[in-house]
Amino acid sequence: MTRWFRSHWAEEDTWFYFEVDADGWVTRQVELQGPLEKPIAASLTEWNAAQQAGTLADYEATFGATAEVPVHQWDIRDPQDLTIGEFETVWRTARAVCQTRARARSTWGA
Repeated sequence: MTRWFRSHWAEEDTWFYFEVDADGWVTRQVELQGPLEKPIAASLTEWNAAQQAGTLADYEATFGATAEVPVHQWDIRDPQDLTIGEFETVWRTARAVCQTRARARSTWGA
């Protein structure tokens, strides 16, 4: 069963939003960093596809990466359950910001 939750890590000043599969692996992850909540939003499926296509560096520059171990191996700080709707709202917003940032980078580099 899929689960959605968030957790705030004060020492990093970051909110982490997770979608986790039945085995505890993060399938999608959003990080909102710092007081401006700069987003990073990665999908494990997309990350794997980028790795196979040889475009992982570009993917991670735009979206970041998901956690590399199942959540049951973590010291999760006060997890707060989310509905799929709450997670999807954060996911869509964060992804849009990441994509806009990537377009701006490619324009500046041109």
